[in-house]
Amino acid sequence: MGLTAFSRRAFLTALGGWAAAPVFSGSTLAASLLEKTAGDDARLFASAYKMADGSFGIGLLDDYGQVLARITLPGRGHGIAVSPDRRKFVAFARRPGTFALLVRPFEDREPLVLVAEPGRHFYGHGCYSADGRLLYAVENDFEAVRGVVGVYDVSGELVRRIGEIPTHGIGPHDIALSADGTMLVIANGGIETHPDRAREKLNLETMQPSVVFVDAASGDLVVRHQLDGSLHQLSLRHMALDQKGRAWVGGQYEGAASDAPPLVAVFTQDDVPKLTEIPAHLAGKLENYIGSVAANSAGDVIATSAPRGGHTLFWNAVSGDFLGAQSIPDGCGVAPADQGSFLISDGNGGVSYVLEPGASSEVLSRPPGFAWDNHLVAIS
Repeated sequence: MGLTAFSRRAFLTALGGWAAAPVFSGSTLAASLLEKTAGDDARLFASAYKMADGSFGIGLLDDYGQVLARITLPGRGHGIAVSPDRRKFVAFARRPGTFALLVRPFEDREPLVLVAEPGRHFYGHGCYSADGRLLYAVENDFEAVRGVVGVYDVSGELVRRIGEIPTHGIGPHDIALSADGTMLVIANGGIETHPDRAREKLNLETMQPSVVFVDAASGDLVVRHQLDGSLHQLSLRHMALDQKGRAWVGGQYEGAASDAPPLVAVFTQDDVPKLTEIPAHLAGKLENYIGSVAANSAGDVIATSAPRGGHTLFWNAVSGDFLGAQSIPDGCGVAPADQGSFLISDGNGGVSYVLEPGASSEVLSRPPGFAWDNHLVAIS
């Protein structure tokens, strides 16, 4: 496949009337962050949001949940990929969006824009290569009904799409790079969609979700894992890697609402998947939906949010044991904070702090007009 350079001009042309929408300039954004974090080693976080007036964007927050800067988006955002040096990130449109924005928040630089290749759209997630030169973005080859990973060179002044890798499944949703930088771990949700059919799910009776391990250098499939056939409607979506490199994957069940399947599974390259056991008093309250998965800073505790059920569940990454749950209405975005703690953002605009699984959560902020989207990530 030939190289394609994406520019701001191409982005605005593709989006037509969005050209007048205000986007933070590089100098304004950098000055804002540097001024507000000068002399402070506090962590910074990012999340997509929707405002009460219907506008969308990315918010940059400190570890008190205060919004330090905002970047306007032309449509709803979803996941955010952070570079290894923590100096830049890419915010992806929600499926079936065709835009992404590369932001360098600490530099006097305009954001770079990516537009999906014709015949492709983004699935809302991506990750960087170990050296930060490449961006891997999960995409839908919707006419061929197959998932691909678009490979982008983000090392220069322009973003170039230099090829793609098959995901060996349908509906790839999340992707992560192994700790040694050699393996891409991809969660194929298994659901066929087409942009002409909005968000309609076209193959619920024949779904085959999977988690695959793919050689990052060659693109070769190393192993493909599927759950038992009785769970073929458990769409494997979001994930996080623990301290041992195991992939904790949250599912969204497309079967009968009266079922109570396991919703979290652990995958490794060499072993069969292991299902966690949700306590009986919670199993029927989660609406069969895990919205986000994150590991704490040490990688020994995993948080899995269930926004529709209003609970965030915590797991011991070593033993797989359930550690407890927090009741946070519409809490979905989860990110590691200091000392093993977590920040959790919600669709009501709140940002909560959880010191440890057994401790009560504390609402740090609730900026007016904000509704945080599915994911919260640490960017520094």
